Amino acid sequence: MEALITTVVILAVIALGVLLIHLLNAQHGQRIAAFRYSEVLPIRRGGRSRKRRQPTDGDAGHHDGDRG
Repeated sequence: MEALITTVVILAVIALGVLLIHLLNAQHGQRIAAFRYSEVLPIRRGGRSRKRRQPTDGDAGHHDGDRG
């Protein structure tokens, strides 16, 4: 009798897991369907901009890491 109850409980847990995975996949599918792939990135020409960070007064001249 205990083996039958154990088997039923294991099958029930597996069925709940399958149902949960199915619901999550359906939700993910709806999110993908609602996402607009054509508007993700604007078209840029000329490559990336190369902005350099200007050193502050305390950083000027210290390139070896020695601050003392």
